[in-house]
Amino acid sequence: MAESENTGTKVAVRRIVLFGAFGSGNLGNECTLQSLLYHIRQSVPRAEVSCICTGPEETEETYKIPASLIKEVPLPPIENRTLRSLRKIVLGVPVELYRWSKAIARLKGADMLIMTGTGMLSDFGISPFGLHYEILKWTVAAKLCRCRVIFLSVGVGPLRHPVSRRLVKSVLSRADYRSYRDQFSKRYLESIGFDSKNDEVYPDLVYSFPQAMLPNKPTTAQRVVGVGLMTYSNRRGAASDDTLYRRYISKLADFVVWLLHKKYTVRLLIGDVVYDDQARHDLKALIRERTGDYNFAEILDEPAASVGDVLSQIAATDFVVASRFHNVLLGLLSDKPVLALSYHEKVEALMVEANLGEFCQDIESIDLPKLIEQFSLLEEQSSQIKQRLEQDAKARRAALDRQYDHIFRTSAEPSYGTLQTASTNGDGSAALGRERPL
Repeated sequence: MAESENTGTKVAVRRIVLFGAFGSGNLGNECTLQSLLYHIRQSVPRAEVSCICTGPEETEETYKIPASLIKEVPLPPIENRTLRSLRKIVLGVPVELYRWSKAIARLKGADMLIMTGTGMLSDFGISPFGLHYEILKWTVAAKLCRCRVIFLSVGVGPLRHPVSRRLVKSVLSRADYRSYRDQFSKRYLESIGFDSKNDEVYPDLVYSFPQAMLPNKPTTAQRVVGVGLMTYSNRRGAASDDTLYRRYISKLADFVVWLLHKKYTVRLLIGDVVYDDQARHDLKALIRERTGDYNFAEILDEPAASVGDVLSQIAATDFVVASRFHNVLLGLLSDKPVLALSYHEKVEALMVEANLGEFCQDIESIDLPKLIEQFSLLEEQSSQIKQRLEQDAKARRAALDRQYDHIFRTSAEPSYGTLQTASTNGDGSAALGRERPL
Protein backbone atom coordinates (compact mmCIF):
# COMPACT_ATOMS: atom_id res chain seq x y z
CA MET A 1 0.00 0.00 0.00
CA ALA A 2 1.18 3.54 -0.74
CA GLU A 3 0.12 6.77 0.89
CA SER A 4 -1.69 9.47 -1.11
CA GLU A 5 0.15 12.82 -1.04
CA ASN A 6 -3.12 14.81 -0.98
CA THR A 7 -5.22 12.94 1.56
CA GLY A 8 -2.85 10.75 3.51
CA THR A 9 -5.16 7.80 2.88
CA LYS A 10 -3.93 4.42 1.74
CA VAL A 11 -4.34 3.61 -1.94
CA ALA A 12 -3.58 0.33 -3.67
CA VAL A 13 -0.71 0.33 -6.15
CA ARG A 14 -0.29 -2.60 -8.52
CA ARG A 15 3.20 -3.93 -9.15
CA ILE A 16 3.96 -4.92 -12.74
CA VAL A 17 7.28 -6.50 -13.72
CA LEU A 18 8.43 -6.55 -17.35
CA PHE A 19 10.86 -9.14 -18.71
CA GLY A 20 12.97 -9.07 -21.87
CA ALA A 21 16.27 -8.33 -23.62
CA PHE A 22 16.02 -4.60 -23.02
CA GLY A 23 18.79 -2.07 -22.50
CA SER A 24 21.34 -3.88 -24.67
CA GLY A 25 21.29 -1.74 -27.84
CA ASN A 26 18.61 -3.47 -29.92
CA LEU A 27 16.36 -0.60 -31.04
CA GLY A 28 13.47 -2.89 -31.99
CA ASN A 29 13.36 -4.31 -28.48
CA GLU A 30 13.44 -0.78 -27.06
CA CYS A 31 10.52 0.20 -29.28
CA THR A 32 8.55 -2.74 -27.87
CA LEU A 33 9.37 -1.66 -24.31
CA GLN A 34 8.40 1.97 -25.00
CA SER A 35 5.07 0.88 -26.48
CA LEU A 36 4.26 -1.34 -23.50
CA LEU A 37 5.31 1.25 -20.91
CA TYR A 38 3.18 3.91 -22.56
CA HIS A 39 0.04 1.77 -22.44
CA ILE A 40 0.64 0.59 -18.88
CA ARG A 41 0.89 4.21 -17.78
CA GLN A 42 -2.26 5.06 -19.70
CA SER A 43 -4.23 2.09 -18.37
CA VAL A 44 -2.82 1.71 -14.85
CA PRO A 45 -1.25 5.09 -14.05
CA ARG A 46 -0.56 4.22 -10.40
CA ALA A 47 1.23 0.97 -11.17
CA GLU A 48 4.74 0.44 -9.88
CA VAL A 49 6.61 -0.78 -12.96
CA SER A 50 10.02 -2.44 -12.92
CA CYS A 51 12.03 -4.47 -15.40
CA ILE A 52 14.10 -7.65 -15.47
CA CYS A 53 16.39 -7.34 -18.47
CA THR A 54 19.83 -7.73 -20.05
CA GLY A 55 20.85 -4.10 -19.59
CA PRO A 56 19.47 -2.82 -16.27
CA GLU A 57 21.69 0.27 -16.01
CA GLU A 58 20.67 1.54 -19.45
CA THR A 59 17.01 0.70 -18.77
CA GLU A 60 16.97 2.54 -15.45
CA GLU A 61 18.62 5.61 -16.95
CA THR A 62 16.38 5.74 -20.04
CA TYR A 63 12.97 4.90 -18.54
CA LYS A 64 13.42 5.91 -14.88
CA ILE A 65 12.17 2.56 -13.60
CA PRO A 66 13.92 0.06 -11.31
CA ALA A 67 15.65 -2.68 -13.29
CA SER A 68 17.63 -5.81 -12.46
CA LEU A 69 19.66 -8.34 -14.40
CA ILE A 70 17.97 -11.46 -15.80
CA LYS A 71 20.78 -13.67 -14.59
CA GLU A 72 21.83 -12.49 -11.14
CA VAL A 73 25.45 -13.03 -10.09
CA PRO A 74 26.90 -13.81 -13.55
CA LEU A 75 30.16 -15.74 -13.35
CA PRO A 76 33.14 -14.53 -15.43
CA PRO A 77 33.99 -16.70 -18.48
CA ILE A 78 36.78 -19.28 -18.21
CA GLU A 79 38.54 -20.51 -21.35
CA ASN A 80 40.04 -23.63 -19.80
CA ARG A 81 37.52 -26.46 -20.16
CA THR A 82 38.74 -28.39 -17.13
CA LEU A 83 38.56 -25.36 -14.85
CA ARG A 84 35.13 -24.50 -16.26
CA SER A 85 33.83 -27.99 -15.48
CA LEU A 86 35.37 -27.88 -12.00
CA ARG A 87 33.69 -24.54 -11.29
CA LYS A 88 30.31 -25.96 -12.35
CA ILE A 89 30.73 -28.82 -9.90
CA VAL A 90 31.93 -26.71 -6.98
CA LEU A 91 29.98 -23.48 -7.48
CA GLY A 92 27.22 -24.30 -9.98
CA VAL A 93 24.53 -25.67 -7.68
CA PRO A 94 24.89 -23.21 -4.77
CA VAL A 95 25.13 -20.20 -7.11
CA GLU A 96 22.05 -21.31 -9.03
CA LEU A 97 20.10 -21.86 -5.82
CA TYR A 98 21.04 -18.33 -4.81
CA ARG A 99 19.78 -17.03 -8.17
CA TRP A 100 16.46 -18.81 -7.65
CA SER A 101 16.10 -17.26 -4.21
CA LYS A 102 16.87 -13.81 -5.67
CA ALA A 103 14.23 -14.31 -8.40
CA ILE A 104 11.58 -15.28 -5.83
CA ALA A 105 12.47 -12.31 -3.63
CA ARG A 106 12.35 -10.02 -6.67
CA LEU A 107 8.82 -11.12 -7.60
CA LYS A 108 7.38 -11.29 -4.10
CA GLY A 109 4.36 -8.98 -3.95
CA ALA A 110 4.22 -8.45 -7.73
CA ASP A 111 0.85 -8.81 -9.43
CA MET A 112 1.94 -9.43 -12.99
CA LEU A 113 5.05 -10.60 -14.86
CA ILE A 114 4.80 -9.61 -18.53
CA MET A 115 7.02 -11.23 -21.14
CA THR A 116 6.98 -9.92 -24.67
CA GLY A 117 9.04 -9.42 -27.82
CA THR A 118 12.84 -9.67 -27.99
CA GLY A 119 12.84 -13.02 -29.82
CA MET A 120 12.80 -14.87 -26.51
CA LEU A 121 10.81 -17.89 -27.72
CA SER A 122 12.89 -18.75 -30.77
CA ASP A 123 16.44 -20.09 -30.87
CA PHE A 124 18.05 -17.43 -33.07
CA GLY A 125 21.18 -16.76 -31.04
CA ILE A 126 19.64 -18.43 -27.95
CA SER A 127 20.74 -21.72 -26.38
CA PRO A 128 18.48 -23.98 -24.30
CA PHE A 129 20.38 -23.34 -21.08
CA GLY A 130 20.70 -19.63 -21.75
CA LEU A 131 17.63 -17.41 -22.03
CA HIS A 132 15.14 -20.28 -22.35
CA TYR A 133 16.19 -21.69 -18.98
CA GLU A 134 16.07 -18.19 -17.45
CA ILE A 135 12.50 -17.71 -18.72
CA LEU A 136 11.52 -20.98 -17.08
CA LYS A 137 13.17 -19.94 -13.81
CA TRP A 138 11.42 -16.57 -13.67
CA THR A 139 8.08 -18.10 -14.69
CA VAL A 140 8.24 -20.71 -11.94
CA ALA A 141 9.38 -18.07 -9.45
CA ALA A 142 6.38 -15.92 -10.42
CA LYS A 143 3.95 -18.78 -9.92
CA LEU A 144 5.48 -19.53 -6.49
CA CYS A 145 4.82 -15.87 -5.62
CA ARG A 146 1.21 -16.05 -6.89
CA CYS A 147 2.16 -13.54 -9.61
CA ARG A 148 0.29 -13.81 -12.89
CA VAL A 149 2.44 -14.62 -15.92
CA ILE A 150 1.51 -12.91 -19.18
CA PHE A 151 3.02 -13.69 -22.59
CA LEU A 152 1.92 -10.69 -24.62
CA SER A 153 1.95 -10.75 -28.45
CA VAL A 154 5.04 -12.96 -28.48
CA GLY A 155 6.62 -14.61 -31.48
CA VAL A 156 7.39 -18.32 -31.19
CA GLY A 157 9.77 -20.56 -33.11
CA PRO A 158 11.44 -22.14 -34.76
CA LEU A 159 12.97 -24.10 -31.87
CA ARG A 160 15.42 -26.55 -33.38
CA HIS A 161 16.88 -27.90 -30.14
CA PRO A 162 14.59 -30.45 -28.42
CA VAL A 163 15.46 -29.08 -24.96
CA SER A 164 14.44 -25.56 -26.04
CA ARG A 165 11.12 -26.94 -27.29
CA ARG A 166 10.47 -28.62 -23.94
CA LEU A 167 11.40 -25.51 -21.97
CA VAL A 168 9.25 -23.17 -24.05
CA LYS A 169 6.23 -25.48 -23.92
CA SER A 170 6.70 -25.79 -20.18
CA VAL A 171 6.74 -22.02 -19.56
CA LEU A 172 3.77 -21.37 -21.86
CA SER A 173 1.75 -24.06 -20.11
CA ARG A 174 2.23 -22.16 -16.83
CA ALA A 175 1.08 -18.80 -18.21
CA ASP A 176 -2.16 -17.14 -17.12
CA TYR A 177 -2.53 -15.44 -20.51
CA ARG A 178 -0.94 -16.04 -23.90
CA SER A 179 -1.17 -14.17 -27.16
CA TYR A 180 0.99 -14.43 -30.29
CA ARG A 181 1.96 -11.77 -32.76
CA ASP A 182 1.22 -13.87 -35.84
CA GLN A 183 -0.53 -17.01 -37.02
CA PHE A 184 2.86 -18.59 -37.77
CA SER A 185 3.68 -18.69 -34.05
CA LYS A 186 0.36 -20.24 -33.12
CA ARG A 187 0.57 -22.86 -35.87
CA TYR A 188 4.19 -23.61 -35.01
CA LEU A 189 3.27 -24.40 -31.42
CA GLU A 190 0.53 -26.74 -32.63
CA SER A 191 3.12 -28.48 -34.84
CA ILE A 192 5.37 -29.26 -31.85
CA GLY A 193 2.54 -30.60 -29.73
CA PHE A 194 1.44 -27.57 -27.72
CA ASP A 195 -2.29 -26.88 -27.53
CA SER A 196 -2.64 -23.23 -28.61
CA LYS A 197 -6.10 -23.43 -30.18
CA ASN A 198 -7.71 -21.27 -27.48
CA ASP A 199 -4.92 -18.70 -27.47
CA GLU A 200 -5.17 -15.33 -29.13
CA VAL A 201 -3.39 -13.71 -32.07
CA TYR A 202 -2.74 -9.98 -31.82
CA PRO A 203 -0.28 -7.79 -33.73
CA ASP A 204 3.24 -7.06 -32.54
CA LEU A 205 3.19 -4.50 -29.72
CA VAL A 206 5.24 -2.06 -31.82
CA TYR A 207 2.02 -1.36 -33.74
CA SER A 208 0.81 0.30 -30.53
CA PHE A 209 3.71 2.76 -30.43
CA PRO A 210 2.25 6.18 -29.47
CA GLN A 211 0.97 7.75 -32.67
CA ALA A 212 1.83 11.26 -31.49
CA MET A 213 5.49 10.22 -31.30
CA LEU A 214 5.68 9.03 -34.91
CA PRO A 215 7.52 11.68 -36.96
CA ASN A 216 6.18 13.04 -40.25
CA LYS A 217 8.09 12.75 -43.50
CA PRO A 218 10.08 15.93 -44.20
CA THR A 219 9.42 17.72 -47.50
CA THR A 220 12.21 16.98 -49.97
CA ALA A 221 12.68 16.52 -53.71
CA GLN A 222 14.98 13.53 -53.13
CA ARG A 223 13.83 9.98 -53.72
CA VAL A 224 15.20 8.22 -50.63
CA VAL A 225 15.54 4.47 -50.17
CA GLY A 226 16.21 3.26 -46.64
CA VAL A 227 18.53 0.24 -46.74
CA GLY A 228 18.47 -1.66 -43.47
CA LEU A 229 21.55 -3.69 -42.53
CA MET A 230 22.37 -6.44 -40.08
CA THR A 231 25.55 -8.30 -39.22
CA TYR A 232 24.12 -11.69 -40.19
CA SER A 233 25.89 -15.02 -39.65
CA ASN A 234 23.44 -17.87 -40.17
CA ARG A 235 20.04 -19.23 -39.15
CA ARG A 236 21.23 -19.97 -35.63
CA GLY A 237 22.78 -16.53 -35.10
CA ALA A 238 26.18 -18.12 -34.35
CA ALA A 239 29.20 -16.32 -35.82
CA SER A 240 31.22 -19.39 -36.75
CA ASP A 241 31.61 -18.71 -40.47
CA ASP A 242 31.30 -15.39 -42.30
CA THR A 243 30.69 -16.86 -45.79
CA LEU A 244 26.95 -16.12 -45.76
CA TYR A 245 27.57 -12.67 -44.29
CA ARG A 246 30.08 -11.74 -47.01
CA ARG A 247 27.69 -12.92 -49.72
CA TYR A 248 24.82 -10.91 -48.19
CA ILE A 249 26.87 -7.69 -47.93
CA SER A 250 28.17 -8.14 -51.47
CA LYS A 251 24.66 -8.51 -52.93
CA LEU A 252 23.47 -5.52 -50.90
CA ALA A 253 26.38 -3.41 -52.17
CA ASP A 254 25.47 -4.32 -55.77
CA PHE A 255 21.88 -3.26 -55.12
CA VAL A 256 22.93 0.06 -53.55
CA VAL A 257 25.18 0.78 -56.55
CA TRP A 258 22.19 0.15 -58.82
CA LEU A 259 20.09 2.56 -56.74
CA LEU A 260 22.80 5.23 -57.00
CA HIS A 261 22.97 4.82 -60.77
CA LYS A 262 19.18 5.31 -60.84
CA LYS A 263 19.68 8.63 -58.96
CA TYR A 264 18.15 7.51 -55.67
CA THR A 265 19.51 8.78 -52.40
CA VAL A 266 20.30 5.89 -50.04
CA ARG A 267 19.78 6.11 -46.29
CA LEU A 268 21.58 3.39 -44.31
CA LEU A 269 19.47 2.05 -41.44
CA ILE A 270 20.50 -0.09 -38.49
CA GLY A 271 18.48 -1.86 -35.82
CA ASP A 272 21.14 -2.64 -33.25
CA VAL A 273 23.66 -0.05 -32.08
CA VAL A 274 26.08 -2.75 -30.87
CA TYR A 275 26.08 -5.36 -33.62
CA ASP A 276 25.36 -3.52 -36.87
CA ASP A 277 28.45 -1.30 -37.11
CA GLN A 278 30.42 -4.00 -38.91
CA ALA A 279 27.79 -4.27 -41.63
CA ARG A 280 27.82 -0.48 -42.14
CA HIS A 281 31.60 -0.32 -42.52
CA ASP A 282 31.82 -3.41 -44.76
CA LEU A 283 29.01 -2.21 -47.03
CA LYS A 284 30.57 1.23 -47.51
CA ALA A 285 33.96 -0.35 -48.27
CA LEU A 286 32.41 -2.51 -51.01
CA ILE A 287 30.55 0.47 -52.49
CA ARG A 288 33.84 2.40 -52.70
CA GLU A 289 35.45 -0.62 -54.33
CA ARG A 290 32.70 -0.96 -56.93
CA THR A 291 32.25 2.73 -57.79
CA GLY A 292 35.68 4.19 -57.08
CA ASP A 293 33.92 7.23 -55.64
CA TYR A 294 31.86 7.20 -52.47
CA ASN A 295 29.55 10.23 -52.60
CA PHE A 296 28.38 11.16 -49.11
CA ALA A 297 25.68 13.40 -50.59
CA GLU A 298 24.04 10.34 -52.13
CA ILE A 299 24.51 7.96 -49.19
CA LEU A 300 23.22 9.17 -45.83
CA ASP A 301 24.87 7.38 -42.93
CA GLU A 302 24.07 8.71 -39.47
CA PRO A 303 23.86 5.67 -37.19
CA ALA A 304 20.76 5.70 -35.00
CA ALA A 305 21.38 5.73 -31.26
CA SER A 306 17.75 5.64 -30.13
CA VAL A 307 14.24 4.62 -31.17
CA GLY A 308 13.54 8.26 -32.02
CA ASP A 309 16.53 8.34 -34.35
CA VAL A 310 15.54 5.26 -36.33
CA LEU A 311 11.90 6.40 -36.57
CA SER A 312 12.98 9.81 -37.89
CA GLN A 313 15.30 8.20 -40.42
CA ILE A 314 12.60 5.83 -41.67
CA ALA A 315 10.11 8.71 -41.83
CA ALA A 316 12.51 10.53 -44.18
CA THR A 317 12.51 7.65 -46.69
CA ASP A 318 10.18 6.80 -49.54
CA PHE A 319 10.92 3.05 -49.55
CA VAL A 320 12.54 0.61 -47.14
CA VAL A 321 14.64 -2.42 -48.08
CA ALA A 322 15.61 -4.13 -44.84
CA SER A 323 16.65 -7.33 -43.09
CA ARG A 324 16.11 -6.77 -39.37
CA PHE A 325 12.60 -7.61 -38.21
CA HIS A 326 11.96 -4.24 -36.57
CA ASN A 327 13.36 -2.21 -39.48
CA VAL A 328 10.77 -4.00 -41.60
CA LEU A 329 8.05 -3.54 -38.98
CA LEU A 330 8.79 0.16 -38.38
CA GLY A 331 8.75 0.69 -42.13
CA LEU A 332 5.27 -0.85 -42.31
CA LEU A 333 4.12 1.13 -39.27
CA SER A 334 5.33 4.31 -41.00
CA ASP A 335 3.33 3.43 -44.16
CA LYS A 336 6.47 2.84 -46.25
CA PRO A 337 6.47 0.31 -49.08
CA VAL A 338 8.86 -2.36 -47.78
CA LEU A 339 11.01 -5.02 -49.44
CA ALA A 340 12.34 -7.57 -46.94
CA LEU A 341 15.51 -9.66 -47.04
CA SER A 342 14.38 -12.26 -44.54
CA TYR A 343 16.71 -13.98 -42.07
CA HIS A 344 13.91 -15.63 -40.07
CA GLU A 345 10.42 -17.02 -40.50
CA LYS A 346 9.01 -14.16 -38.42
CA VAL A 347 10.03 -11.65 -41.13
CA GLU A 348 8.26 -13.68 -43.81
CA ALA A 349 5.17 -14.00 -41.59
CA LEU A 350 5.14 -10.24 -41.03
CA MET A 351 5.33 -9.52 -44.76
CA VAL A 352 2.60 -12.06 -45.58
CA GLU A 353 0.25 -10.56 -42.97
CA ALA A 354 0.93 -7.12 -44.48
CA ASN A 355 -0.07 -8.54 -47.91
CA LEU A 356 3.49 -7.93 -49.14
CA GLY A 357 4.65 -11.53 -49.32
CA GLU A 358 5.70 -11.11 -52.95
CA PHE A 359 8.22 -8.47 -51.85
CA CYS A 360 10.40 -10.80 -49.78
CA GLN A 361 13.60 -12.75 -50.39
CA ASP A 362 15.70 -15.11 -48.30
CA ILE A 363 18.79 -13.34 -46.97
CA GLU A 364 21.00 -16.36 -47.72
CA SER A 365 20.11 -16.56 -51.41
CA ILE A 366 19.51 -13.02 -52.67
CA ASP A 367 18.72 -12.90 -56.38
CA LEU A 368 19.86 -9.44 -57.53
CA PRO A 369 17.90 -9.26 -60.82
CA LYS A 370 14.78 -10.38 -58.95
CA LEU A 371 15.49 -7.83 -56.21
CA ILE A 372 15.64 -5.04 -58.78
CA GLU A 373 12.43 -6.31 -60.38
CA GLN A 374 10.69 -6.45 -56.97
CA PHE A 375 11.82 -2.93 -56.12
CA SER A 376 10.58 -1.58 -59.46
CA LEU A 377 7.19 -3.21 -58.89
CA LEU A 378 7.12 -1.86 -55.33
CA GLU A 379 7.67 1.65 -56.65
CA GLU A 380 5.01 1.19 -59.31
CA GLN A 381 2.43 0.10 -56.70
CA SER A 382 3.58 2.49 -53.97
CA SER A 383 0.42 4.61 -53.80
CA GLN A 384 -1.91 1.65 -53.29
CA ILE A 385 0.51 0.00 -50.85
CA LYS A 386 0.76 3.14 -48.69
CA GLN A 387 -3.02 3.43 -48.46
CA ARG A 388 -3.35 -0.22 -47.49
CA LEU A 389 -0.58 0.02 -44.88
CA GLU A 390 -2.19 3.07 -43.31
CA GLN A 391 -5.51 1.23 -42.96
CA ASP A 392 -3.80 -1.91 -41.64
CA ALA A 393 -1.85 0.08 -39.03
CA LYS A 394 -5.08 1.61 -37.73
CA ALA A 395 -6.73 -1.81 -37.48
CA ARG A 396 -3.73 -3.30 -35.68
CA ARG A 397 -3.53 -0.38 -33.28
CA ALA A 398 -7.24 -0.78 -32.46
CA ALA A 399 -6.79 -4.53 -31.90
CA LEU A 400 -3.92 -3.90 -29.49
CA ASP A 401 -5.97 -1.27 -27.65
CA ARG A 402 -8.56 -3.99 -27.02
CA GLN A 403 -5.90 -6.37 -25.76
CA TYR A 404 -4.49 -3.75 -23.37
CA ASP A 405 -8.02 -3.10 -22.18
CA HIS A 406 -8.51 -6.80 -21.52
CA ILE A 407 -5.19 -7.17 -19.69
CA PHE A 408 -5.20 -3.97 -17.64
CA ARG A 409 -8.51 -2.11 -17.44
CA THR A 410 -10.76 -5.10 -16.85
CA SER A 411 -8.45 -6.12 -14.03
CA ALA A 412 -7.85 -2.63 -12.63
CA GLU A 413 -8.24 -3.56 -8.96
CA PRO A 414 -5.12 -4.94 -7.25
CA SER A 415 -7.05 -8.01 -6.06
CA TYR A 416 -8.67 -9.82 -8.93
CA GLY A 417 -9.49 -13.33 -9.97
CA THR A 418 -7.79 -15.54 -12.47
CA LEU A 419 -7.19 -13.73 -15.72
CA GLN A 420 -9.09 -15.79 -18.24
CA THR A 421 -7.93 -16.30 -21.79
CA ALA A 422 -10.51 -14.79 -24.12
CA SER A 423 -12.48 -17.06 -26.39
CA THR A 424 -11.52 -17.26 -30.01
CA ASN A 425 -13.31 -17.24 -33.30
CA GLY A 426 -13.35 -20.24 -35.56
CA ASP A 427 -10.25 -19.12 -37.46
CA GLY A 428 -8.21 -18.79 -34.25
CA SER A 429 -8.29 -15.00 -34.08
CA ALA A 430 -9.29 -13.41 -30.79
CA ALA A 431 -12.97 -12.80 -30.25
CA LEU A 432 -12.07 -10.02 -27.84
CA GLY A 433 -9.24 -8.80 -30.00
CA ARG A 434 -10.36 -8.68 -33.60
CA GLU A 435 -12.80 -10.15 -36.03
CA ARG A 436 -10.30 -11.38 -38.62
CA PRO A 437 -6.62 -12.22 -38.90
CA LEU A 438 -4.61 -9.09 -39.62
